[in-house]
Amino acid sequence: MTDYQKQSPMQAIEVNNIKKSYENKYALGQPDSKEGISFSVSQGELFGIIGPDGAGKTSLFRILTTLILPDSGTASVDGLDIIKDYKEIRNRVGYMPGKFSLYPDLSVEENLKFFASVFQTTIQENYYLIKDIYQQIEPFKDRKAGALSGGMKQKLALSCALIHKPSVLFLDEPTTGVDPVSRKEFWEMLKRLKNQGITILVSTPYMDEARLCDRIALIKEGKFIGIDTPENITAGFNKTLWSVQSNKMFKLLTDLRSHPFIDSCFAFGETHHITLKNNDLTINNLCRWLQQKGHEEIIIQEIKASIEDCYMQLAQNG
Repeated sequence: MTDYQKQSPMQAIEVNNIKKSYENKYALGQPDSKEGISFSVSQGELFGIIGPDGAGKTSLFRILTTLILPDSGTASVDGLDIIKDYKEIRNRVGYMPGKFSLYPDLSVEENLKFFASVFQTTIQENYYLIKDIYQQIEPFKDRKAGALSGGMKQKLALSCALIHKPSVLFLDEPTTGVDPVSRKEFWEMLKRLKNQGITILVSTPYMDEARLCDRIALIKEGKFIGIDTPENITAGFNKTLWSVQSNKMFKLLTDLRSHPFIDSCFAFGETHHITLKNNDLTINNLCRWLQQKGHEEIIIQEIKASIEDCYMQLAQNG
């Protein structure tokens, strides 16, 4: 257990053995195990759920925001039970679902006023909380929400989720389909919100965003395969990792996977990342072997593991 995990601040989210299935297909938990999803999030923490589409992230978020019931297990948000205290939880949390869910025929300002009125507050009362975000879209306040760009829709949705001053903020894949500049701006906003004491649970399929969280949980097929700080996750990668390129990248993937000393090989953008079964293979030996296979312009480098490398290793072992 890390020093980070030994600390015992107040818990904003507590989840114990939550399981959920749809027509006998498990979204959270495993059919052959009594254990479901369990984790906790401290007050004021920025916690990330990292995994691909279909891993169970949205089901988990819908359970914690009291939109659906779990099959089994218990959970609390802000000290309140998700079943017994669902009405109070809905008053205390902000939720930004993965799909744009505001009213496309209402203007930017009308959407914000509507959500403020639902929670019996006003834009003016909590404007300080959304000021940095809303100021970027305020020049377009009369534009229909459905006509906004992806990044502007994202900012409006976040403003609506914050307008009632929630203590816990749930963001389900908030940057999916958004341009890189808007993604960067969005995470800078989250850091500012965290500094104001808001607990944030965010899910994302983008592994590079994991490093921006205080702690992360890696999820695969409804099961957590690792929970820790991003730094500890990558520090736990225990195999030699090489990046390999050649002039025949598709053939290279097949050839590398056939080598007896290579444990795993995955495509990572313009390169392939490989791990070794032992230290009997050297870079020079692999380079010569690839040349014999007809490869040219070969580049092989030892690299440090990313979150995505760790995910692939944990997923393979799990």
